[in-house]
Amino acid sequence: MLQQIISWLFVSLIILWILLVPIKSMLHALWEIFIEIYDRKLINLPVTFGEWAVVTGSTDGIGKAYAKELAARDMNLILISRNLEKLEKTKKEILEINSKVKIKLIAADFSEGKEAFNKIRPELEGMPIGILVNNVGIMYDYPMYLGEVPEEKLWDLITVNVGATTLMTRLVIKQMQARKRGAIVNVSSGSEFQPLPLMTVYAASKMYMKSFSDAVRAEYSRFGITVQHLSPFFITTKMNAYSHRLQVSSVLIPDATSYARSAVATLGKTDTNTGYWSHSIQKFILLIFPMWIRIKVGLILNNNFRQDYFKQEQEKESQ
Repeated sequence: MLQQIISWLFVSLIILWILLVPIKSMLHALWEIFIEIYDRKLINLPVTFGEWAVVTGSTDGIGKAYAKELAARDMNLILISRNLEKLEKTKKEILEINSKVKIKLIAADFSEGKEAFNKIRPELEGMPIGILVNNVGIMYDYPMYLGEVPEEKLWDLITVNVGATTLMTRLVIKQMQARKRGAIVNVSSGSEFQPLPLMTVYAASKMYMKSFSDAVRAEYSRFGITVQHLSPFFITTKMNAYSHRLQVSSVLIPDATSYARSAVATLGKTDTNTGYWSHSIQKFILLIFPMWIRIKVGLILNNNFRQDYFKQEQEKESQ
């Protein structure tokens, strides 16, 4: 009889835990909304983390906007991207915002793997990196079935989305540990919340980033290192150019500048969030539904975006 009671209690606790996990996630989303809307107190980033920030993928979209926001907060910058000309242009734009910051440029293509790090490593040696923003990433040109995605694209996606974040973090974390302060910001995607058909490998790489962020935080938080994980939903950037509907800024789809301003303001306040208040509302609503529904909705949305892309291509050909 006692054994039956213990078994019943054990099963009941498991069921209760399964029910509470989504509730916990939803409550965390509400906390994110509160931080993003009401907590306006700004942290002094150079004093808290250090004076230098590294931003990967810094010449377009979120990376460029994030770098500008850091400069506005008096952070010196090391910008890493493939194109030196675009890096020079970005540097000029940033100096117009804050002429006092120091800016170092590194032209490196993360899809080259080890070769890219052979360029980056000596440039960062001896630099007291306070903040690392792992923003660089690539995705499909448009929503595709796995068999349609070029093999080279898949290799590049895995190398950049998984490899760059992993190796850049390893590159700076020992000196952060020695100084007992620093912040690593991993820019992921809302696609991490469920498997995403027609963006299969991209979404899987973002799930990796979530797992990686949580594990590194557990390893290094005791050394004073902040590891923040950002999971934005749609933003009007070139990465989403496959659908005209994703190129119009709105309350639900902010531009990169608005997003970066909000996201930087959350650094040091939350370990994981979407970075933008309306995205956290979307996350809250999303997590109400079971995984299988989220996967189905993702498939429907990406099928619609896929048709948008084909329509845009047809219009270009007819011109």
